[in-house]
This record gives sequence, C-alpha cells and structure tokens, in this order.
Amino acid sequence: MRVLIVEDEPGILSFLKQGLEEENYTVTAVNNGSDGLALALDHDFDIMILDWMLPNISGLEICKQVRKKNTAIPIIFLTAKDTVSDTIQGLQSGANDYIKKPFHFAELLERMKVQLRSQLNEFAILHLGPFSVNPNTHEVFKADQEIKLTLKEFALLAYLIKNKGIICNRKNILEEVWGIHFNYNSGIIDVYINAIRKKLNLSTEEEYIQTIRGVGYLAKEI
Repeated sequence: MRVLIVEDEPGILSFLKQGLEEENYTVTAVNNGSDGLALALDHDFDIMILDWMLPNISGLEICKQVRKKNTAIPIIFLTAKDTVSDTIQGLQSGANDYIKKPFHFAELLERMKVQLRSQLNEFAILHLGPFSVNPNTHEVFKADQEIKLTLKEFALLAYLIKNKGIICNRKNILEEVWGIHFNYNSGIIDVYINAIRKKLNLSTEEEYIQTIRGVGYLAKEI
C-alpha cells in the first residue's frame, strides 16, 4: 500500500515514515504543501496523511484540490487544530477522517486500515469492456475465461484501467508500475502493452487500450 505523508514537523514526519515502513507500507513523505499537492495530483497513492498547517499551501487547500481530481483516495487529517469547528471544516473539505495531535500511532494504524478496507471493498473489481480485473487476486477474466498475465503485465493493465478515460503518460507509467523515477528507455512499456493486447486477444476493432502517439496509453470503453 502506498502512503503519502504531508507533515512539516520533522520529528513527526520521521516517526510516521519509519513506523509505517515497518508495517510494510510504501511511504512518500514531504514537509511542505507545494510538494504534497504536486505529488497527490500527479501520482497514485492508496491513502494520504495530511497536516493542516503547512508551508506554502495549507492541508485544507490540498484536500480540496485533490478532491476535485480524485474522489476515491482516503485522506486522514493529522493536525493540532482541535476545535469542533476545525474538525467539521476538515471533513467538509473532503477528508475521510480527522485525528488530533498528540496521537497514538496504533490508533492511526487502525484508522488507516478501516479506510483502506472500505476502499478495497468499493473498488475491488476493475472493468474494461468484457474484461474484469481483480487487484486482490491478480486474476483477469473475459466472461468465464481466465487470462494469465505476468505480475508486471497485470500491474500495467490494472494501472491503465484504474485511470480509465485518462491518458497515462510514459513517465507516470514508469514511476507507478516500474518504480523508476529517473530517465529510462520507455520502450519497455510498448513491449508489455503488445504482450497484454496479444493475451487479451484484442482485434483491431477492439481498441480498449489505445496508443496516444508521443504521449502514452489510454484505457477506454468502446
């Protein structure tokens, strides 16, 4: 599970990052609102832990901007703002939960698990045309016929379908599917796309996975 932490107190940021990594989360941690907003808008995370009072851009504004693009990601405010009106304002901005500092790490973990369980239950099965993709079991079906994909082929197909209707550029695909955050020959993506199309047995009329020349790929209903 990928977690984005936006927190400007160094001690809390380090504590959260280390604690969550020990719980086997993949953690991206930043200490200001500008970087937090950019990451939240440009990358896919499974959950976001957000402070309210941040340099550059407030957590409240980040939450509002993220909700304009992504209504699915769970957002948990972790903040020293502790009045009832603050809590209401935070939840009204689009947050799923609100934890007041000081906090117990065990409670944060449980609240994260609640939000992630809800997310999995709601978005467990992905669909594209006649195909269904189960992120929990790594199974792909066309009607009752199972289609065997490698782990990386599955990850790429699932990423495209999660972003169905949105053009996925090569840079983001490399970062989100391969974990590559530096200049790299993106031709590997074409190889995997061709393998996926072949295994899905797509005809020339079935353009469920479209090539956007010079940019990347688009999963789209036809």
